[in-house]
Amino acid sequence: MSKDKSEKLEMIRHSMAHVMAEAVIQIFPEAKVAIGPSIENGFYYDFDLPRALKPEDLEDISERMTGIIKAQVPFEKSVISREKALEMFVDQPYKIELINDLPEDAELSIYNQGGFIDLCRGPHVENSGKLNPQSFKLLSVAGAYWRGDESRPMLQRIYGTAFTNPKDLRLHLQHLEEMEKRDHRKLGKELDLFSLHEKAGAGLVYWHPKGARIRMAIEDFWRAEHYKNGYEMVYTPHIGKSWLWETSGHLDFYNEGMYPSMEMDNAEYYPKPMNCPFHIMIYNNTKHSYRELPCRWAELGTVYRYEKSGVLHGLLRVRGFTQDDAHIICTPDQIEEEILRVLRFSLFMLRSFGFSDIQAYLSTKPDKSVGDKAKWDTATESLRKAVEAENLEYDVDEGGGAFYGPKIDLKIKDAMGRSWQLSTIQFDFNLPERFNMTFVDHDGQEKQPFMVHRALLGSIERFFGVLLEHYAGAFPVWLSPVQAMVIPVATAFDEYARKVEADLRAAGIRVDADMSDLRMNAKIRNAQNQKIPYMIVIGEKEAEAGAISIRLRTGKQTNGIPLDEGIAFIKDKIEKKEEL
Repeated sequence: MSKDKSEKLEMIRHSMAHVMAEAVIQIFPEAKVAIGPSIENGFYYDFDLPRALKPEDLEDISERMTGIIKAQVPFEKSVISREKALEMFVDQPYKIELINDLPEDAELSIYNQGGFIDLCRGPHVENSGKLNPQSFKLLSVAGAYWRGDESRPMLQRIYGTAFTNPKDLRLHLQHLEEMEKRDHRKLGKELDLFSLHEKAGAGLVYWHPKGARIRMAIEDFWRAEHYKNGYEMVYTPHIGKSWLWETSGHLDFYNEGMYPSMEMDNAEYYPKPMNCPFHIMIYNNTKHSYRELPCRWAELGTVYRYEKSGVLHGLLRVRGFTQDDAHIICTPDQIEEEILRVLRFSLFMLRSFGFSDIQAYLSTKPDKSVGDKAKWDTATESLRKAVEAENLEYDVDEGGGAFYGPKIDLKIKDAMGRSWQLSTIQFDFNLPERFNMTFVDHDGQEKQPFMVHRALLGSIERFFGVLLEHYAGAFPVWLSPVQAMVIPVATAFDEYARKVEADLRAAGIRVDADMSDLRMNAKIRNAQNQKIPYMIVIGEKEAEAGAISIRLRTGKQTNGIPLDEGIAFIKDKIEKKEEL
């Protein structure tokens, strides 16, 4: 989308938010109005209302918005004094707070559109008639704390979307419908993969047997590939003494994101929010020579971070999750080779799960940082050389690195065109210094090693949610919790069906058998609803010939395949990580 078109669309959506606010005020004259910006693909407005909104209220608001649009009400801007603004919004506490928080020399402007006046910088369309009554839709109502603070009032947020023409609106609504079908929370329930239980603890995931099968497939592949790439596995505790987090700096910089401490043996212990200090403890357990480096240590380590309840979102934002974590500890001479190696490993892993559209982002030294300039320059150049060596498209975020080191982030696009940040390769000049990490170099002198934090998939929970939505639950065969369902067409063929099931299982294929009294078509429909890749249909011809018929979840069927050939076919698809 061109810049001009994007700015026009933002202006339309911002103006539509004000039209919506005017419509709400018509219904609820006593409403307290908060903020109403345009956002990606739409707009919203927050209100403090005398009652909870109902679905029929959105219809009423929409009708009134159409009336305001047809009335061609002008948007008139005025610049006013702070005193005038405080007087004008005396009955609007949220606006008063916003005014009082503005710098003393800030210009205050308002927009008047007839029945509604709002504190606003704009810009807006000339008049409401410039908006298309056929090109907007109100979508939903959600709760939102004022300024995102759980201690502040809960407001009602109305979401809407608007476009320049009805066709674009229709396409967007179709996109939203497809996204709803792919929602990992919905699919997780339908496919019996996982659950969340707020009464037992918000933001904590319960993996069901089928979800656990997929997770095990992911983790088994992850471990096997790490060993192939020269990593060793470590396991570390879930809690640590306060000393650990004081030394790492987490208690100073990350305290709000940590769970409260627990007291044991006259000491304070904290659930770990990160694995890195524990890996450093293993490293510092012995002295190291340059001959031993690099150390590549990986862990699927479960960590705990306190997230506000308002931002928790299925598997994508949780409080307890398993970090796909590793640390590379190496000499300065090894850093270029190690960065290229880990970048290639990251790309291999993402592509193995079916993601081909990958964008890199290089974040460089911020104004406030630790570590000397030479280290930053060496580290940043190693990152740059690696992405260029792999011919990756990349953007540079100048000054966007963490205070403790530059990094590369890799973002993938899913089947819906949405971007997800998954892999991170992050230098750290802070922790090696804080924990006095050293190695003995060629010259016999102790020196500080380079340390790189590295995640390939991010967290297993979030990656699983992204993967689930990407495939809409129809996983490639190698990841499917049930890879084949044996379906006898009648009870007369149950014995042979059991033999087929046993042979498939003996071949390492995840298989179930539907031996219920349902008709064959109902059994097939159930298997398709569960998105099982292969239905192994067993009838008289198959039983007599020692064969099977394979029906794909797409509906395509091949009959009379010798059993050993059918098993070899499925195993080949699994080994090649193909979809069907």
